[in-house]
Amino acid sequence: MLIHRKRRKNHLLYPAGCLVFSAGAYLFIHSDLGTDPLDVFALGLMEHVPVTVGLSQATVAAICLAVVAAWNRTRPLLSPLFTFFFCGSVIDLLRWSDPARDLPIPSPGVLAGAVLLCAYGSALIIMSGFGIRAIDLLALTMTSKWRWPFWTTKGLIEASLMTLGFLMGGPLGIGTICFLVGVDLLIQPLIRVNSKVIRSNIPDTLGSPFREVRT
Repeated sequence: MLIHRKRRKNHLLYPAGCLVFSAGAYLFIHSDLGTDPLDVFALGLMEHVPVTVGLSQATVAAICLAVVAAWNRTRPLLSPLFTFFFCGSVIDLLRWSDPARDLPIPSPGVLAGAVLLCAYGSALIIMSGFGIRAIDLLALTMTSKWRWPFWTTKGLIEASLMTLGFLMGGPLGIGTICFLVGVDLLIQPLIRVNSKVIRSNIPDTLGSPFREVRT
């Protein structure tokens, strides 16, 4: 009974993580101080190709998963592809409805909230053991192969996306730097805190690669 309860808890972490992360990504855009690197790429691509944020993120996810599969000589995981499309579609919906337009909070405050939400959402998704975001999965693979710290490999991927997106006309600002520094450094500490507060461990679905990540 206790095992089933823990599994149900982990299953709830996944949709909660996706929604929290999407809200954070939307607030990055709303702050008008620069969005997260992936959305810099997605919004830059939208300047040249008629796609949505969801489709752009799904394309990035597919490329990351293909690289991971080729590197590990395994079949590509499909759940991260759904995560990127799901989160991107929620971001599209939030941008359309713009629920934060009447918030009496200055842009720096909105940006601080965006950093915390994106980091916390990423932590919840990883802890759920399902649909780990493709960029995180690629970063973990790089960490395992090269023995680099997780924040370094994740930052390298996102810095590359940021650069490509900026060259295509995507928005770039202090918020983008805050994402690269704040979110990437907060994910692991938040996982540790969550493990104690909600008493949910990282499952072994992916061989628990996150346990081996060095800070």
